[in-house]
Amino acid sequence: MTTDHWRSLGTTGVRVSPLTLGTMMFGAWGNTDHAESVRIIHRALDAGVNVVDTADVYARGESEEIVGRALKGRRDDVVLATKFHGAMSDDDPNQGGNSRRWVIREVESSLRRLQTDHIDIYQVHRPRPEADIDETLGALSDLVRQGKIRYIGTSTFLPSQIVEAQWVAERRHRERPVTEQPPYSILAREVERDVLPTAEKYGLGVLPWSPLAGGWLSGRYRRGEDAPVSSRQQRQPARHDPRSPENRRKLEAVYALQDLADEAGLSLIHLALAFVLEHPAVSSAIIGPRTMEQLESQLGVEKVTLPRDVLDRIDEIVPPGTTINDADRGYAPPALVDPDRRRIRR
Repeated sequence: MTTDHWRSLGTTGVRVSPLTLGTMMFGAWGNTDHAESVRIIHRALDAGVNVVDTADVYARGESEEIVGRALKGRRDDVVLATKFHGAMSDDDPNQGGNSRRWVIREVESSLRRLQTDHIDIYQVHRPRPEADIDETLGALSDLVRQGKIRYIGTSTFLPSQIVEAQWVAERRHRERPVTEQPPYSILAREVERDVLPTAEKYGLGVLPWSPLAGGWLSGRYRRGEDAPVSSRQQRQPARHDPRSPENRRKLEAVYALQDLADEAGLSLIHLALAFVLEHPAVSSAIIGPRTMEQLESQLGVEKVTLPRDVLDRIDEIVPPGTTINDADRGYAPPALVDPDRRRIRR
């Protein structure tokens, strides 16, 4: 990868590769072969990827352990990101969330698993409305001053929550979040309405997750062929069961996008990744390969430029700002999930 392809991580001054290696599929959730997972990480680094993203909750620490093993001797070449928030225990409700108590404790566990003395981007994996954002930012600011983390990031925050975090940081003299990880793909474009413009306004680096829409844009679905069976259908039927009306609409869009990719002489994978990277707010798109073959199919996208007519055709298939299936939003505000939050209690 040449220096021409490096991109800015918001206004941090850090330069990042167009692709970020996401590691959710390394460990019990995907590839259980640690040695092969390490080889995949090394291949990505050798290809010029310089951002590695993981989370404590991915296989409850196993992914972080694999990443730590893979980065031995190469740590200084990588922008290393991890996240906290997800439940790390089935019994103790305090082993998770966004409280100061948990943040201060869990960062030590992540540092140990990652075999490093600092994390470059420590991210709040999801909002937790019952936890005051000042509580979380206060703990994270202390970690920045202690040198244990370099930057604060968020993931799947609503626009109002992004703004609130910036406001609280300014008013309370906290370190502010400098990155956001939203769900973004051709099939899930709602973040184009507010999240991405808000991130641009505040100079945030944007690291979209699921640019291949959880495998829908991997090229596996073709018109006239039976839809492949995926383990995700059992784990996340709302997003992946092709029998639901929302997912049938997604499937029709995928067929049209595959036809477009074929006409453009591209793989659907490169079409999907290049589309996400076209947005001026995006710093680097997170890919999550489980195998070496999947990684190889995604590398090289920095050489792809989508012509205006192809982008216009994409807009016709899935209009800007449209998310076909609400389940692909990644976060449901409690006010929509809990009826008691939108009704007067009598």
